[in-house]
Amino acid sequence: MPSTTSWQSSGRADAGLVGSVEHGAERLAARLGRRLSDPTLLVRALSHRSWCGEQEGALSNERLEFLGDAVLGLVVAQHSYLTHPDFPEGKLAKVRSAVVNAKVLAEVAEELGIGEVLLLGKGEEASGGRTKVSILSDALEAVIGAVYLDAGWAATGPFVLGLLGDRIERAADEPDDFDHKSRLQELTVRNGAGPPRYSVIGSGPDHDRRYVADVRVGGVSRGMGQGSSKKDAEQDAARQAWLALQQVESTREQSGEPGA
Repeated sequence: MPSTTSWQSSGRADAGLVGSVEHGAERLAARLGRRLSDPTLLVRALSHRSWCGEQEGALSNERLEFLGDAVLGLVVAQHSYLTHPDFPEGKLAKVRSAVVNAKVLAEVAEELGIGEVLLLGKGEEASGGRTKVSILSDALEAVIGAVYLDAGWAATGPFVLGLLGDRIERAADEPDDFDHKSRLQELTVRNGAGPPRYSVIGSGPDHDRRYVADVRVGGVSRGMGQGSSKKDAEQDAARQAWLALQQVESTREQSGEPGA
C-alpha cells in the first residue's frame, strides 16, 4: 500500500495516528462501495485544513474539492441534458442548482457518515465541525475529486449518479420546489406586490462564515433565513416567506377576501 500522506512516509506521525487515519478512510470506502487503487487520495479528501495545520507536511482536501466541484457539476449537467431533451436551458440550470449546492451535498455526506471520519483540528472539532454544512459539502466534493483521479470519468459518472440520482430526478420533476427564490418571485409578482428584496448580513471567521437573510415583499419583512453562503441564506428566507404568503392566501380564500 502506498504511504498515506507525505507526513507518514517521513515518519512525522506516530503509528497510532496513521492507523486511525487509514481505518477511517477504509470505513468510508466500504460505505461508498468502492476501494480506491490509491488509498492516499481518500485520506486526502478527508483532511480538513484545520487538521493539516496541526500535522507537519499534511495536505488538505481543498484542491480535491475544487476538482470534485467541477466534475460534479458536469455529471449532473450531462445527465440532465441527456435524460430530459425537452428541457430548455433555464430548467436545466434550475435542476443543476437544486442539486449542486452545499445543503444537498451535506445531506448526502451525512448519509455516508463522512462527518464521522473527517480529519479535523482541535479547534474545529470543539466547535462542531463534523456537522457543519460547509465542511461536509466540501468533503463530499473532495471525495468525488478523489474518485475521478483514481478511476476516471467512466467510473465517476455512475458513482455520482448513485449518490444523487434520486435528488436529480426529484428536482427535474419539480425544480421550483428546490428554487424557492424563483417560486416566491412568481407568487409576489402575480399578486401585484412586485419582486422580493433581500438583505444579507455575514458574520464569523472566513473559514466558517454564516449568513442571515431577510426578504421583504412590498416593504414588509416576510421571511428570515440562515446558511453558510449568501445564496443558501436567501433560499432559506424565500422558503419561509413563500410558506407565510401561501398561508395568507389560503386564509383570504377561506374568508372570501380579495388577494393582494
